[in-house]
Amino acid sequence: MAEHTGTDNIHTRKIAEFVSGVRYEEIPAGVRERLKLLILDSLGCAIYGAKLEWCRIVQDTFGKLDATRTTSVWGTDLALSSTNAALVNGTEVQSFELDDVHRVGVLHVGAVTLPALFAVAESHADLTGRELLVAALAGYEIGPRVGKCMGQEHIGQGWHSGATVGVFSAVAGAARGLKLNAEQTVHALGIAGTQAAGLMAAQYGAMVKRMHAGRSAQSGLYGALLAKDGFTGIVDVFEAPYGGFCTTFSRSNDRFKLEELSAGFGERFETMGIALKFYSCVGSNHTTLDSIRDIQKRRPFTLNDLDKVVVHGSQVTADHVGWPYKPEGLTSAQLNLPYCVATLLLEGDCFVDQFTEEMVADPKRMALSRKVEVVEDPAITARGNKFRHMTRVNIHFRDGTVESETREAPRGSEQSFATSEEIVDKFRKLTRAAMPKSQQDALVQAVLGMEDLPKARDLIRLLKTEAR
Repeated sequence: MAEHTGTDNIHTRKIAEFVSGVRYEEIPAGVRERLKLLILDSLGCAIYGAKLEWCRIVQDTFGKLDATRTTSVWGTDLALSSTNAALVNGTEVQSFELDDVHRVGVLHVGAVTLPALFAVAESHADLTGRELLVAALAGYEIGPRVGKCMGQEHIGQGWHSGATVGVFSAVAGAARGLKLNAEQTVHALGIAGTQAAGLMAAQYGAMVKRMHAGRSAQSGLYGALLAKDGFTGIVDVFEAPYGGFCTTFSRSNDRFKLEELSAGFGERFETMGIALKFYSCVGSNHTTLDSIRDIQKRRPFTLNDLDKVVVHGSQVTADHVGWPYKPEGLTSAQLNLPYCVATLLLEGDCFVDQFTEEMVADPKRMALSRKVEVVEDPAITARGNKFRHMTRVNIHFRDGTVESETREAPRGSEQSFATSEEIVDKFRKLTRAAMPKSQQDALVQAVLGMEDLPKARDLIRLLKTEAR
C-alpha cells in the first residue's frame, strides 16, 4: 500500500502496531479472565435483545435485502452477510441498556467489538479460541483510548460516542482477527474513522439509538475487509489537522489529547476499566439508583414519606439524563433519570421486567418522576471524565429531614467489579427464555474456557437458537 508521505501519524501507527503485534503471553492472566466475563455479558445481552421489537425490525429488513447467508444473527436461527450480521448483532447487544460501559472512554465496548470480530471468525478467517480472545482484547483496548482522547466534551457536544468512537474498537478487533499487518491496520483505521457518525438526539425515544453500535461494528468490519484487499484509508486519521477525526469531532485544534491514544500499551489495560450493568438503563443513572438503595437500607421509607429527590451530578449527567420525562418510547424511558428513579421506588428494581411498552406512559411513574430534580454540581463536573457518573443524592422527607448518599461509581464498576457468579447469573437470567439450560451451560463453558477451543466457530455455533 502507498505511504502517505510527510504525515506525522505516530499515534495511528502505534495503535496499528499494538493491534497487529500484541501476543497472548503479553496479556496478564487477570486481564484475560476479565475479558472473558465481559464477552459473556455482551453475548447474554444480545440473546435477550434478539426478540425485542427494534431488533426484529432490523433482522427482517436486512433479511429481505440480503441474499448472502453466511453469518449468524445471535439468539435466532437466522443468517445474513457478515457485514449486515455485524450491524444486527451490535444492535442486539445494545438493545436494552444492559451492556458494558467504559465510563472514562464513554463507550459500550462489547457492542461494537464483538459483532465485527465474530463475523470475521465465522465467515472470513479460521481462528482458534485463543486467537479470538487476543483479537477481542485489541478491540477492547483501542476504543476506550479514543474515547479518553476525545474526552467528555465529545458526547456533550451531541455526538453519540458508540457511533463515532465505536468504529475504532470494531476495526481493531476485526483487523486482528483477519491477521492484518501494521501497515494494513493503519489503512483499516482510516477507512473506519471516516465512516464515524451518530447523534445523541437519538436518545429521545428513537429506536435508531439502539442501532448505533451495530452501525459502528459494520463500519469497522468494512474497514478491515477493505484494507485486507488493498483499499487505502486516511493514514493520519487521528492526527490530521484538517478533516481528521480529532479536529473534526472536537471542532478544535486542542480539545483532545492525542497522547491518550497510545499511552500505556502493554502496561495499562483499558479492559480493566470496563464496567457492567445490573440495571437495564443508561450507565449515567446507576450511581443514583445505588445511592437510593443504600438510603433505603438504613432508613426504610414509603412514598408517603417522600417530599422530593434531588440528584447532584456532573454537567454531562444533567444534560444526558436529567431532562423532564416525556413518554416517547422505551429508549427515552431507559435513558431518563427521573423516570428510572420513579421505577426503582415503585417497583423495587430497574431490570428487564420493569421496562415494557405499557409502562412508558404509566401515570404513577410519570407523577413520581416529577418529584425528581437533577442539577449540575460544578465541583463534580470539575473532577473530569473519570467521575462523570458521580452523584450526590439528597432525599427530602415530608418531616423536614434529609438523607444524603454520594457514589463515585456503581456496583459492577471497575472499582468494585462483579463476581464471576454474579455475571453468570445475569447471563442466565437474560438467556433463560431463549435457550435450554444445557445450551446455557455449554456457552458459559465455551466463553470462560475460550483459550482451549481449537475452533472459535464452536463457540459462535452456540449462539444460535430455535426459530423465532
